Amino acid sequence: MAKVSSEALGSEPIGKLLIKQALPASIGILVMSLNVLIDSIFVGNWIGSIAFASINVVLPVSFFIGSLGMAIGVGGSSIISRALGSNNKEKALHTFGNQISLGFVFMISLVILGLTFADDIIPKFGGKGDIFEPAKIYYTIILYGVPILGFAMMGNTVIRAEGKPKFAMIAMIIPTVSNLVMDYVFINVMDMGMHGAAWATTGSYLACFLYVFWFFNSKNSELKINFRHFKLQKEIVSEIASLGGVTLARQAVVSVTYLLMNNILYNIGQEGLVAVYAIIGRMLMFALFPVFGVTQGFLPIAGYNYGAHQYQRVRETINTAITYAAVVATLVFIGLMIFPAEITSLFISDSTNLAPKELALNQYVLSHTAEPMRWVFAATPIIALQLIGAAYFQAVGKAVPALLLTLSRQGFFFIPLVLILPQFYGELGVWISFPIADILATIVTGYFLNKEIRTKLITSDVS
Repeated sequence: MAKVSSEALGSEPIGKLLIKQALPASIGILVMSLNVLIDSIFVGNWIGSIAFASINVVLPVSFFIGSLGMAIGVGGSSIISRALGSNNKEKALHTFGNQISLGFVFMISLVILGLTFADDIIPKFGGKGDIFEPAKIYYTIILYGVPILGFAMMGNTVIRAEGKPKFAMIAMIIPTVSNLVMDYVFINVMDMGMHGAAWATTGSYLACFLYVFWFFNSKNSELKINFRHFKLQKEIVSEIASLGGVTLARQAVVSVTYLLMNNILYNIGQEGLVAVYAIIGRMLMFALFPVFGVTQGFLPIAGYNYGAHQYQRVRETINTAITYAAVVATLVFIGLMIFPAEITSLFISDSTNLAPKELALNQYVLSHTAEPMRWVFAATPIIALQLIGAAYFQAVGKAVPALLLTLSRQGFFFIPLVLILPQFYGELGVWISFPIADILATIVTGYFLNKEIRTKLITSDVS
């Protein structure tokens, strides 16, 4: 049954197959995004704006370490998809074993370093003033669970590489449900404050890991590894590193972006603007879930068919994925342009029961978020081409162009823009950096993707 599922990647109609792969991925990402979103709403309303800003400070640090697992997962999953497509199951098994070995060594090491230098790391990511203490509480507890999250994220990408999107979706739903339940109990019922928010999140990581562990030990997975597969092989490690490095580099740039944004905005508007960016950051994670879902669904289809030399199907997958993603991105754009104030009010309470300082901060955030949100999402309709284009090169194992295109938006364009434009336009310069970077990155990605299609996927077509 499992074998048929992976072979379907090379035989079913592309439109139907992409929906079948993308829908569970989108639902999974939606549920995980709702987890972050509702968790943020709970924290913002039950604890306050300072707590909300504190989580935004910690998020890039913990997410980067957890993303190391995703990087190893994505890099290895590209190999696994192509190995299954070329009927080389032994390579797929060795790759999975090597992923686990690499993940254990690197994630544990980074967590130890993260805990050792916590007092230095937190302020550098914007955890200053009143934000520092609650941020440290959240940071310390969250880091205990980050290795578990890393293994869960790695396993999720491998599940999808096997052609099992429904199981991958469930793996993303489980931590969301458990986190929301524990949030309610720990924060609202037991009044544990930031400790409760942190332990709820860490507990949800564990729930996800246990499900992923069960999957690979059940009959649903065709990747049944043994101890010999854990032995690192230089060729496989090198390929995982080169392809996974794309994902890790992207997350590193995301972390650097948060570092810069939190510090730049703190210098301009203190805790208030950091909280504004925290809301916008949540929407960047939540609102684009269907676009990310299409991208996730695209990866195993493109990788499998490229490995099977079915280049016409690869071209069709690219075109279909860009079309689907562009449509949903445009719908997201319309909603965000119309309802930014209503969205903001979900996160922050203006209840008069709050302390005067907290009430003033909340009122500032409520009145100050709509315009920045519109600027940040202004170029949303065109981002499909950039995301799918960069994902294509990763799916087919071309690490260098995948890395460069993945870094183009935030690394090559956004970071220089956000360092330069605020010097001339102040706060507005921060927000307009987002759409300018989106436009430039899309132009560059479109050029290289079109060149690849003309030189490789047409001239090399043997189907």
